[in-house]
Amino acid sequence: MSLLHQDSPEEIDDAARGEELTKGSSHVVLAGIAAAVLVIIAIAAYVITGQKPPPATGEIVAVWAHPKHTVTPGFDAAGAPMPQESYDSMLVFAQVKLHNQSDKPLFLYEIVTNAMLEDGIHASKAVPKSEYEHVFVAYPELAALHGKALSLDTTIAPGQTEEGTVVFHPFRVTKQEWDARKGDLSFTIKFQYQPSLVLAPHVAVIER
Repeated sequence: MSLLHQDSPEEIDDAARGEELTKGSSHVVLAGIAAAVLVIIAIAAYVITGQKPPPATGEIVAVWAHPKHTVTPGFDAAGAPMPQESYDSMLVFAQVKLHNQSDKPLFLYEIVTNAMLEDGIHASKAVPKSEYEHVFVAYPELAALHGKALSLDTTIAPGQTEEGTVVFHPFRVTKQEWDARKGDLSFTIKFQYQPSLVLAPHVAVIER
C-alpha cells in the first residue's frame, strides 16, 4: 500500500463498526458469565439456608452383652415328651439417650441393633417395655443391669431428652461367633414421620 494512500470514509466506517461489534460481543460474554455466577451463588445460598439439622440427636451411653446357653424342656406345653434342643445366643443391652432438637414432637416406635458377623449382618429388635422385666426374672444374675426402661412408644417433646435401657431379642450365635464380629454394633432409632437416627457407640461392649 502506498504511503500516500488514505482510507476512504467507507473503509473507516467499516473498521469502526467492526471494533464496536467486537466490544459489544465481549460485553455480552462478560454479562453472561456474571449472570451465571449470580445464579450459582443464589442456588448455593438456597441449598445452605434450606438445610435443617436432623430432628433428633442421640448417644449410646453403654452396651452390655451376655452369652447364654439354652436347653429346651423335654416336653411340650401339653406335657407330652419331645426331644430336647440346645442352642447358644447373645443378649444385648444398651443405655440410649435421645434428644429432640426440632420444634415438633418425636414418636419413637422401634430400635434395632446390627452386628456384622462372618456370614453377614445380623439384626435384632428391642423388646417392648412389657417384656423388659421378664428378662431380669429369667436371668436374675443380670440384676446389676436393671435400670429405667426406655419405652418404644415414647413421645419426645421439643427440646426434651429421654434416656433409658433397652434389651434386644437374643442373637442366635455362639460366643465364638460373637467375638469374631467385624466392627462395632450400630443402632437404628426409628421415629414415625421422621428420618431414622443411626448411632454408633463410642464405648466398648462390656460382657457380663
